[in-house]
Amino acid sequence: MATYASVLDSIGGTPLIRLTRAAGTLRPRVYVKPEWQNPGGSVKDRAALAMLRRAEADGSLRAGGTVVEVTSGNTGIGLALAAAHLGYRAVIFTSSSIAREKQDQLTAYGAELRLVDAFVPRDHPDSLRSKGEQFVAETPGAWLAQQYDNPANPAAHYASTGPEVWADTDGAVTHFVATVGTGGTISGTGRYLKEVSGGRVRVIGADPVTSSYSGGDGSQKYIEGAGHFVHPEAAVDVWPQALDVDVIDDYVGIEDQEAIDAIRRLARTEGILAGGSSGIALAAAFRIAEGLTADDTVVVLLPDSGRTYLSTYFNDGWLAANGFTGPADRDRPGGPTVGEHAAASPLIERDETVAEALRRLAADGLADDDPVLVAHRRDGRVLAPHHSDIAGCTTPARLRGAATVAETVRPVGVRLGVGLALTDPAVTAWDGADGGIALVLDRGRVTGTVTWRALHREPTLALTEQAG
Repeated sequence: MATYASVLDSIGGTPLIRLTRAAGTLRPRVYVKPEWQNPGGSVKDRAALAMLRRAEADGSLRAGGTVVEVTSGNTGIGLALAAAHLGYRAVIFTSSSIAREKQDQLTAYGAELRLVDAFVPRDHPDSLRSKGEQFVAETPGAWLAQQYDNPANPAAHYASTGPEVWADTDGAVTHFVATVGTGGTISGTGRYLKEVSGGRVRVIGADPVTSSYSGGDGSQKYIEGAGHFVHPEAAVDVWPQALDVDVIDDYVGIEDQEAIDAIRRLARTEGILAGGSSGIALAAAFRIAEGLTADDTVVVLLPDSGRTYLSTYFNDGWLAANGFTGPADRDRPGGPTVGEHAAASPLIERDETVAEALRRLAADGLADDDPVLVAHRRDGRVLAPHHSDIAGCTTPARLRGAATVAETVRPVGVRLGVGLALTDPAVTAWDGADGGIALVLDRGRVTGTVTWRALHREPTLALTEQAG
């Protein structure tokens, strides 16, 4: 059994596990690399340690200094772990939308958590990135890791992850599949595998279908840590310098529901509990494997554990609230649902002219008081809008006589999953005092609206029908 001088020395060296039941009738060998076996629980431990060590070496981080990062969680956890061991202060800027388990893990290591939820472009003074940079500028001895642009990020994977995959497959790997977030993991690992194999290994970028990396519209998704989001008001789509696009041979776009299905199936067939971004990689790998032969070996990197997402992707209540499905849906008793009372509301854009909006709505035959969803502009929309793209709602009546669409918009703060029963607490707790309109989510996307009146018009009758 190996022994280590410190917890930092135990980073890396994760195994490969062959899938049998989850891979079904697929012909190639499919192995997964469970990166949660790193001490901080994710693949990001590798980059976090490499970035910190490089900062120490070049003098950017000195004794008594403060480690700072803007992150969706896992890189912050890796940095917080290393900072705790080495005696640095850690300050992590993130969003309150990340899994609660990640937030708790960060504070468990002693990191100071700064939550920033302003929905603004990355260069706006109130953005998550700007707040982190401002803190560093105002704090003596602070060092910002900048994982998206730090060359130590991909270098860590070139030095460790790539060689491990090659050695553990005895050079038989033919396809390497990983998600694309900062780009460091797939770039460093992929570059090593291509070099050592003489270009034989194919590198597959598993990406949310909306991610701009693989040609999506840049809209938000529910799977944390994978893909590239572009704010609808951003002037430029800035990609990270850690990403080497020349390393990636193909992209495979995966929807949130497909990723969730993949990890839940993995847990129930293989006993392997993996996180959401692992589902993106796994679903992409299975799709690629369908066209391969028994001579091929596919290695899929799984970034983190499902233990971090027990309150989300593995929670049937969370799935239902956001319009996703899970195994429990097969056994759920019948009865009236939100979807049965919802309406497919038309969509107009916040910055289009009032005249054009009214013309299109008139063509759809809308009544004066019918709700109309107002979205931020997003060219080439791939799916129905994510709720972050919805500015609010309006009506044809409010639009008439208005100078702009924006001035007629009223926010919609309630979101209900399409499959929620009318007896669900999320439905019964809604009192309608906020305007009486809720967004309806189907597989995480806004597909329409439902009014409080529609759900509560005859509550006694609805409950009687359900009981019967």
